[in-house]
Amino acid sequence: MVAQEERTDARQRILDAAVRRIAQEGIDGVRIARIAMDARVSAALVHYHFDSRDALLAEAIDYSYGHAGDQRTFDPAEADGSAARLKLMIEGCLPLPGAQRDDWLLWVELWLRAARRPELRDTAANLYARLHTWFAEEIAAGVESGELEANDVDRTTAFVLALLDGYGVRALVNDPALDLETARREVWDALASRVGLSA
Repeated sequence: MVAQEERTDARQRILDAAVRRIAQEGIDGVRIARIAMDARVSAALVHYHFDSRDALLAEAIDYSYGHAGDQRTFDPAEADGSAARLKLMIEGCLPLPGAQRDDWLLWVELWLRAARRPELRDTAANLYARLHTWFAEEIAAGVESGELEANDVDRTTAFVLALLDGYGVRALVNDPALDLETARREVWDALASRVGLSA
């Protein structure tokens, strides 16, 4: 039992270290020895858990998304209603400094590799499917309560995700014409007008 817990703990430390290193250096720049050192394990143990860089990237993405998901719950007092929750969801999907920016750097790595490596396309598609479900459920709940209007929840969801991608990438690369606050406002204004809310 203790050995199993130690293996689980080591794997988690490896993933934590991989998320940070990939965000800092890119998947091609990452050295397994550095991840092992950061995680306080042997390089052999990293290779035992992950048979390739792509496998490590795919699991690191899943791991970072899971951790982001742990923070995607809202106190009803903090977010009363679908509009308030959607604002927080938009905030949670932009590359804010810290862990969210690291997540974005990881996801951009995945998108670039998935464009060239068919074996990673399922991972990218699953990431989008999870984001789509998260937004679609909230938009559908707002429609059902009468707070929002949307004839096609899936199209509205695809629209907001496309906005987040476009504005998020520009904010990630520090485009001088588009800071994070502008990105947040533009995404919200576009979504609000689409679902019958005042921006």
